[in-house]
Amino acid sequence: MYAALANPVLKESEGALAGMARILDRPPVTMSDGLRGDTLLTGRWQHGPVHDTLAALPTHVIVAHHGGDGDMALRASGGINIRARSRVGTMVIIPRGQDGRWDIAGQSDVSHVYLTHNRLASTVEELTNGRDFDLLHRVAFEDPTVVNLVTMLSNEAASGERSSRLFVEQAIDLLCTQLVRGHSTFGALADPAARRGGLADWQVKRVVTYMRSRMEEEIGLDELAALVHLSRFHFCTAFKKATGRNPHETLTMMRIARAKEMLADPDMPVTEIGLCVGYQTPSSFAASFRKTVGMSPSEFRRRL
Repeated sequence: MYAALANPVLKESEGALAGMARILDRPPVTMSDGLRGDTLLTGRWQHGPVHDTLAALPTHVIVAHHGGDGDMALRASGGINIRARSRVGTMVIIPRGQDGRWDIAGQSDVSHVYLTHNRLASTVEELTNGRDFDLLHRVAFEDPTVVNLVTMLSNEAASGERSSRLFVEQAIDLLCTQLVRGHSTFGALADPAARRGGLADWQVKRVVTYMRSRMEEEIGLDELAALVHLSRFHFCTAFKKATGRNPHETLTMMRIARAKEMLADPDMPVTEIGLCVGYQTPSSFAASFRKTVGMSPSEFRRRL
């Protein structure tokens, strides 16, 4: 039956489990044994805030977030710097062999899958034709397919039913396929837009969503490039090929569009609107608005 592991030989997944336990106030408890490829599953459980460095793990860790909204930040090697707000239905991917500093606010209600690379690669060998790949970091990322699969796996693991073993193994295979298609170096290269030198659709969505959610803050190119694991130079080139605008132009258009909406409220000061959409001074807001719209914010408001 499904039960917590008690194997004296430390396997890859158990090593990853121990690594996670070192930075969490409550260590995850696995509810599965004997799964193909030494895959480990947890039921749904909770842990508190995290402000620590996670050492490189020997397996991939896939996390489904079930509750406890809060800010998350990852600073990892290779210039990766990702900030996001966790919400119900988002997920996290911690790729094997990559360390990083994690800062997670508040209580988190989660379930985990510990997935060895051998299990992942063998499951999708037909898809990748044996080509090497790795998973990408994801922080509070929206992928309902991954989240639903991890949630189903955690429910089955907690049930303790031996008859659910076949279902679990097949669901893990589906999870592996979705991870490689949407969250791996192979998936990024397989996308037609990426092959043409642009960004894949998921990459554009990730960057645009990040811009929109942090419009009031200063957002640097390095920060955006890290979201899709590209250098600053290649990110700017690929973003423009995919969207027709460079990142700065896109962010400006978002800010001005939001400012137009806010200018419809006559009680909201123009200077406050500028700050709300990311401009540090009234003059910079006015100059950007005039350049984009052809008139000052005040004149635009008078014409409404």
